[in-house]
Amino acid sequence: MSAAEAQARGFLALELDGDGAHPAAWRAARHAPAELLTGDRIRNTVLAAESAGFHVATFSDGPLDARAGIGGRLDAVQRAAFAGPLTHSIVLVPEVDTVYTEPFHVATQLASLDYVSGGRAGWLVAAGGTEAEGSAVGRPAVEGAALAAEAAASVEVGRRLWDSWEDGAVIRDVDSGRYLDVGKLHYADFETGLDFPGQGYSVKGPAIIPRPLQGQLPVLAPAGLLGGSLDSGIDAVLFTAPETEALAAEAVRVRERAQGAVAVIAELDVVLDARGQSAADRVAELDSHTPWTSSRARYTGGTAGLVELLAEILAEADGVRLHPAVLDVDLDELSRQVLPQLRRLGVLAPVGPDATFRDLLGLARPANRNTTTQEQGEDHE
Repeated sequence: MSAAEAQARGFLALELDGDGAHPAAWRAARHAPAELLTGDRIRNTVLAAESAGFHVATFSDGPLDARAGIGGRLDAVQRAAFAGPLTHSIVLVPEVDTVYTEPFHVATQLASLDYVSGGRAGWLVAAGGTEAEGSAVGRPAVEGAALAAEAAASVEVGRRLWDSWEDGAVIRDVDSGRYLDVGKLHYADFETGLDFPGQGYSVKGPAIIPRPLQGQLPVLAPAGLLGGSLDSGIDAVLFTAPETEALAAEAVRVRERAQGAVAVIAELDVVLDARGQSAADRVAELDSHTPWTSSRARYTGGTAGLVELLAEILAEADGVRLHPAVLDVDLDELSRQVLPQLRRLGVLAPVGPDATFRDLLGLARPANRNTTTQEQGEDHE
């Protein structure tokens, strides 16, 4: 298969947070509640997703839904980092807040994740601005345009820090006793402007870890976070629609807005017929405990219908991120019935153990902004 053919095919991402997207998913889970806070649960779910052939696993973060009956969860970056050495092909993308977390630490943690995963890391940008989130760290609530500004600033800090070490900065010269070529380390020198709507800050740098394996991690963000602009230093935008039938058309609209500069990824809640129960009955049973409200489009039905829908969406979008109602139940159906059929139809990109996230998105490894043109030419030779 040529590179062009592989790039033309779509990919599937799976959200692995908790027991599933439904707030009452824990009632149908196949494990004890306490296992959510163990490495065994992370291992079991991410390996099941990788074995099924999913290209990407995402890990949500932020405040828990009080209706879900779950008292806590592990940090998204920690979960992804734990999964890194256990996996071989699946991309690991934690959600990381850009308002109430320090950009320097975020960039460092994500660069480390890229190393521990062998170049299979990404960053799903979030911007939580609620009063509860702010009070937890002693900051006021952030809302409106300030959320997009905070996100854009944090992404820019991350990108500058990832480039603050040139690729040849680590020399390990035993004879001279030098570990680093200090001439290949650079200051990030970032400072928010006077018009910055949030609490201003500056980051000097350089980073405390070498440049990530991918050079720059792919950065994903929800379309709603970006307002009217898709020019915020991101590589992929996530979108949804009120109804499943509108997702393919929405992918076309989002791609036109982005002018082909970013990948477009559809968001879809999924409830499948399973265990001798119809999908509608499963939802009704779970809703009797806690009603499920979601801003994402939702597919409810059999696997054949989902295969047809995903093929339609992937004809226009680069990828689809699935949010199973109950992870333990719906992942089984996706593994046995949906992904194999999509592969037979030839609509999914291949999965390989040596591919990076940038490879999956069709992105070349970028040059370092601090490397001179002459040095870049010498490295290429």
